[in-house]
Amino acid sequence: MSAANAQGGASVGKAPAVTHRPRRSKLGWNLLGLLVFVTAGFPVYWMINTAFKPAKDAIDPDPHFFPSTFTLENFQRALDIADFWGPVTRSLVVSIVVVVIGIAVGLLAALAISRFAFRGRKIVIVGILAVQMVPLVAMIIPVFLMLNDLGQYDKLTGLIITYLTFILPFTVWTLRGFIVNIPKELEEAAQVDGCTPTGAFLRVVFPLLAPGMVATSVYGFIQAWNEYLYALMLMSQQNQTATVWLGNFITKNGTEYAPMMAGSTMMAVPIVILFLLVQRKMAAGLTAGAVKG
Repeated sequence: MSAANAQGGASVGKAPAVTHRPRRSKLGWNLLGLLVFVTAGFPVYWMINTAFKPAKDAIDPDPHFFPSTFTLENFQRALDIADFWGPVTRSLVVSIVVVVIGIAVGLLAALAISRFAFRGRKIVIVGILAVQMVPLVAMIIPVFLMLNDLGQYDKLTGLIITYLTFILPFTVWTLRGFIVNIPKELEEAAQVDGCTPTGAFLRVVFPLLAPGMVATSVYGFIQAWNEYLYALMLMSQQNQTATVWLGNFITKNGTEYAPMMAGSTMMAVPIVILFLLVQRKMAAGLTAGAVKG
């Protein structure tokens, strides 16, 4: 009896050590996540902080982490320094059109690569990867000459075509990964039940693919919205986009940091709104896909 009690006491004594180990591991991961969040979020906080500071405080050699005085003068200055709604509207049009075309064409291309066997299939896949590895700056001169010959220089259609050259390969590659992870047996089972190949895709594959399409669309929109190099080189000042518009705050007297941060904050609003609208749909799509799978 005493031996059993001794063994029981030993096991009781060892139990806390076993339970503490997962807690310490969880605490470590939480601290790491907090560190990543602070590192990634601090620039955004500093942008918003500077946007609401008086202009003189933005260039203070002794910066303060919290603004002593809140002001909206920087936003008014940002709207007055140059046309704001024109560049924002052009950026929205370009980004939306690029996403719509990219998803429509990219989905068909990804479906063909994933579900059909044809000659040169591996070459196409390697070509998609190779295109993404080419630096954008290396294609400026060829793109400029091509658009100039086609009469698309300084036009939104030319900028849309240019953006598709690097957003479409990413779209195809990303959607291909989502389609490959969907078992082909689901389509075959639907066809056995009487569905056509198109009906099987629309009723089975498409609902499961919707979260991936949404995520890819958001990334493509952000990439087109934030693109600066091609918009600067291919568009005149009259047709500039929102990212190029921020360059108006760099004058011969110096850089107006506070109005620039205010303009950057206003530019970030459409991205934040888009993410908030899509986040719930992504979660709902993932849940629906899990149930149907």
